[in-house]
Amino acid sequence: MSEVGRVALLGGGVVGAGWAARFAVNGIDVRVHDPDPHARARVDEVLEDAARAYARLTLAPPVPPGRIEVVASLEEAVAGAGFVQESVPEREEVKRPLLAAASRAARPDAIIASSTSGLLPSRLQADCAGPERVVVGHPFIPVYLLPLVEVVGGEATSLETKERAAALYRTVGMHPLVLDAEIDAFIADRLLEAVWREALHLVNDGAATAGQIDEAIAFGPGLRWSVMGTFMLYRLAGGEAGMRHFLDQFGPTLALPWTRLEGPELTEDLTDRIAAQSDAQAAGRTIRELTRLRDDCLVSVMQGLRTHDHGAGAVLRAYEAKLFSRAHRAARAAPHDLSRPLELHAARVAPDWVDFNNHMTESRYLQVFGDATDALLRFVGADDEYMAGGRSFYTVETHLRHLREVAGGEPLSVATRVLGCDEKRVHLFHRMFHGERRGGSENENELATAEHLLLHVETAPGRAARAAAASPEVLGRLEEIVRAQAPLGPPDGAGRRIAMPGGRSPAGGRVGTASPDGAVE
Repeated sequence: MSEVGRVALLGGGVVGAGWAARFAVNGIDVRVHDPDPHARARVDEVLEDAARAYARLTLAPPVPPGRIEVVASLEEAVAGAGFVQESVPEREEVKRPLLAAASRAARPDAIIASSTSGLLPSRLQADCAGPERVVVGHPFIPVYLLPLVEVVGGEATSLETKERAAALYRTVGMHPLVLDAEIDAFIADRLLEAVWREALHLVNDGAATAGQIDEAIAFGPGLRWSVMGTFMLYRLAGGEAGMRHFLDQFGPTLALPWTRLEGPELTEDLTDRIAAQSDAQAAGRTIRELTRLRDDCLVSVMQGLRTHDHGAGAVLRAYEAKLFSRAHRAARAAPHDLSRPLELHAARVAPDWVDFNNHMTESRYLQVFGDATDALLRFVGADDEYMAGGRSFYTVETHLRHLREVAGGEPLSVATRVLGCDEKRVHLFHRMFHGERRGGSENENELATAEHLLLHVETAPGRAARAAAASPEVLGRLEEIVRAQAPLGPPDGAGRRIAMPGGRSPAGGRVGTASPDGAVE
């Protein structure tokens, strides 16, 4: 991030505005150059859609957004930027001189990337100053949501440039596919083009409508493609014998006239038919409505894949881990009064966290408290690097109290106490509040409490985790917090257990309530 600083975007259409949103939601300042007087409104609309999608995509704390400026000239856009992304119309006679001008106006170490979907980078970089830093970074719509970006170098592009571009794209939650060879239309669009040509023939021949073709993809191979690619899926289709059996069985069909990859002539009649069928598919829904439906479905698919740490879900999981780590590092670096409860984690009730009453479900309370525990552990130094060294904390006991309801979309904050610790154990107490603390007493804004006992463990490949002493640095930080917070006394609810005052246990004995020190009253 520090290397890039600010990003310059040349072109603010659908792709350029998508890039602006992708960078801005990840905290990177952006300057956009587009002479269209409607560019600012278009960028703002796409940014709003991106923020809406990200609020549902990940539970990680949002990054403070970067600033987006729309400027009048190319020179103003690229001045001082460490990365330039061009997204103007797909014509070489437009892109080539623009990239050349950008290469001369930008910093000498700035990367110049083109969003072209198929033009050869060697031709695009031919007139540039420092052509070794010109590369293709081809995204897919919606740019702010889909992780794939094809990174393609031309004859003059350096390996360092491709690596630096790929590293930046990873930083903003993307999956850079670095191609070994420079080919027309790269990989993904060549595959899409083959399907598109065949689809046009089916409509042109009257064999299928646009709606039927889209259903054939959306309800069948499209779902499979979100999980695996063609080769792996066909390997599975071959059964235990694998790909060789599949090729032996279905290879002969390649000689059959099933497909026609030469595209039909786009006559006015065919264009009218396709446009009319597409209008029927839309059924009166606006582009904005369909855009949000697309985004909602993509978020659901990516979140589903995330639970399996597979494909685009694995990219999302890694990206989300970076966001959590960044937020917790920022909390650790900020000044804190250790004598007060530590407010290290905040969240918002996501749409899929609620029940039929629009109230947050029980499991999500535990999730928020677990994220607050993670924030505390990172605060004391038990971060990702610490865990990578085979050391961690496991929660071994938990007690939750649900005090008030909270609705979907509402903000949450958690205040954390460290009640005690020794070499192997940590005793935590969290209080969850409504994030806006809307008037009244503190108790009126309190939503829930959680008490946890954590055990420090060491892990090793092939061996079960075992209790072990925490590092002196982590233990020292925890002890410092315990000493600072000790004058606060025991928090209300600490040491409690489930009890029915005046009731009877199943064994027939009296059931009492527990005092803060754990004694039954």
